[in-house]
Amino acid sequence: MVKMKRLASKRRGPAVHACECPTCRQHPHGRIAREHRALNRLLAATDERMRRLVVGFLARQHGRGGICLFARITGLDRNTIARGRRELRQPFAWPGRVRRPRSGDQRVEKKVQTS
Repeated sequence: MVKMKRLASKRRGPAVHACECPTCRQHPHGRIAREHRALNRLLAATDERMRRLVVGFLARQHGRGGICLFARITGLDRNTIARGRRELRQPFAWPGRVRRPRSGDQRVEKKVQTS
């Protein structure tokens, strides 16, 4: 039994953000809290570009105050959501890469210093 618990704790899926809106805090088992959890699970399964576009679309559909609302629900930065809204206005062109070249983590060879 202990071995199964250890295996379950080692399995890690994508990190799902816990909504911090007042409605979810007051009624954690309510309809709105369930919708926010479902949205955050969906976003955890997407790459960063698609996450920006989806949340930017939802914020645009919500109207005024949508960026702040979805920043609170998803944990994304307001500038990231605004960038997603801007990208939706541009003609769609699928890039070959999600990140720019040389962005992200450094290679292991660079981290290890040999003296």
